[in-house]
Amino acid sequence: MILQPNIPIEEAHSLLVSKIKAYFEGCGMKRAVVGLSGGIDSAVVFALACEALGAENVHGVLMPSGFSTSHSVKDAEDLARNCGASYDIVPIGGIYDKFIEELAPLFADGQWSVTQENIQARTRAVILMAYSNKRGALVLNTSNKSELFMGYGTLYGDLAGAMMVIADLYKLQVYELARHINREREIIPESTMTKAPSAELKPGQKDTDSLPPYEVLDPILHALHEEGRDPEEVIASGADRATVERILRLKAASAFKVMQIPPMLKVGEHPIAPEFKCL
Repeated sequence: MILQPNIPIEEAHSLLVSKIKAYFEGCGMKRAVVGLSGGIDSAVVFALACEALGAENVHGVLMPSGFSTSHSVKDAEDLARNCGASYDIVPIGGIYDKFIEELAPLFADGQWSVTQENIQARTRAVILMAYSNKRGALVLNTSNKSELFMGYGTLYGDLAGAMMVIADLYKLQVYELARHINREREIIPESTMTKAPSAELKPGQKDTDSLPPYEVLDPILHALHEEGRDPEEVIASGADRATVERILRLKAASAFKVMQIPPMLKVGEHPIAPEFKCL
């Protein structure tokens, strides 16, 4: 999938690195912290930050829960080692269990819902902000454009941070950028590149539980947003009507979140956020 408008991946890479560097210089800051999940998005953001700021100025925080897989923790550790950066592991299971215990009167039905998932995301944001306050490091957000359009993120949770690094890149473009980062040696672990994307907020969760596959989603979003095509035109070009209508519903239902996100690094001509939120 090409970057809009036809930006070569190496130019997008250089642009993001230079914008991270300029943002930190403008803020008078040197250090960054990133929540590492073992997934592709946090891996790319972490690698870009290490290149822009120096690995000695970037710290990773791994925050596994009872739903995190062992291979995700290993992937995050391998990434930090490959980058030559420091990291800590802060399990959130006990904190999450305490939240659920204290909030039990509010959860009378006892049923699992997105509420429990959001509590995990917001717990992780609290930990990252605590590190930020204590160590003078800015939190770098790891959400991508596909997720933002679909509302696949938690306000005051994984949508928090001082800056959104890859928010103008669709998920497929994040993979493309990851392959470019690995062009000379393995920085991002191969297993991070090949495993099915998952937020790991409940047992066996995959992104496709909530979203169309990115191979389907991203071209439709690109046609609607970057190319400005009408939904009926997109359907006429071969896209499944039910899928397009589902994407439009999710996009409309989550638009309010975009107004509350941190500033994002602009790569193409059509960022998702209002212009005043773009760097």
